[in-house]
Amino acid sequence: MTLNELRFIVAVAQEKSFRRAAEKSYISQPALSLAIQKLEEELGVKIFERGRIEIAITPVGSAIVEQAQRVLEETERIREIASQGKNQLESALRIGIIYSVGPYLLPDLIPALKAVAPSMPLEIEENITANLDVLLRNGRLDAIIIALPFGDASMLIQPLYDESFEVVVSSDHRWARRKNIHPGELAEEKVLLLDSGHCFSNQVAEACPEMTRKGAEVQQGTSLETIRNMVASGLGITVLPASANSERYRSPLLKVIPFVKPAPSRRIALAWRRSYARTKAIDALVQAVSQVKIIGIDHLA
Repeated sequence: MTLNELRFIVAVAQEKSFRRAAEKSYISQPALSLAIQKLEEELGVKIFERGRIEIAITPVGSAIVEQAQRVLEETERIREIASQGKNQLESALRIGIIYSVGPYLLPDLIPALKAVAPSMPLEIEENITANLDVLLRNGRLDAIIIALPFGDASMLIQPLYDESFEVVVSSDHRWARRKNIHPGELAEEKVLLLDSGHCFSNQVAEACPEMTRKGAEVQQGTSLETIRNMVASGLGITVLPASANSERYRSPLLKVIPFVKPAPSRRIALAWRRSYARTKAIDALVQAVSQVKIIGIDHLA
């Protein structure tokens, strides 16, 4: 039994596909399949049921995969402990970040982090919260930037900033000259939001419950920038986080209108495993975020 074999079975369990697992593991599919078959023969049990369409995990295989994940995490922990004797700010920090934060925080965060920790580059994974959670728990990410609520007792959470929501309409929309908008008014309009699975869409729905109660017309988009362009074309209105409406993203085709106070908002936080050893790297990242100057966010750290 080798660590690579354990990595392979965890990858297959996550991807439910030998092909995708092989691609993620940078190995050919036949080689991955052979390694898993060898492990199954060594253990004397089947870990996976191989169907024509999808892969299923056997009951005993589920327990084996769970234990394999723990072994891999502890192996990574050994590396992290060893790194404590070195400069924790010299190697790359692997962070995950949700789609509705990444494009608007990173352009200011990167130069701030370079000033704090010039020898610590970032490896960045943009994804939805659920996927980032899995990657963090599996040790494939060191920390993630997400919206609260998030996490359990195995995680440490550092709130970073609060961010208000704002309404965005086309410049010729009937609301374009409005001073503010009440959340309940969104139920009267065609609202463009991110696809389901994105926590930001859920937060907007919670902040504007009238949309659900009154059966408002809601259309989904793949990214906030795509939605912004759809709004500019006159397809509907949207709600964006304040950081997405900073000066660099303004357009003469759009009008940004605040909600009536208290405006709906979200809290952005940094999460990492309790067992993660590079505490100075985490501190440097938190410090860099605290130095970012973006209109519409209120720093907490």
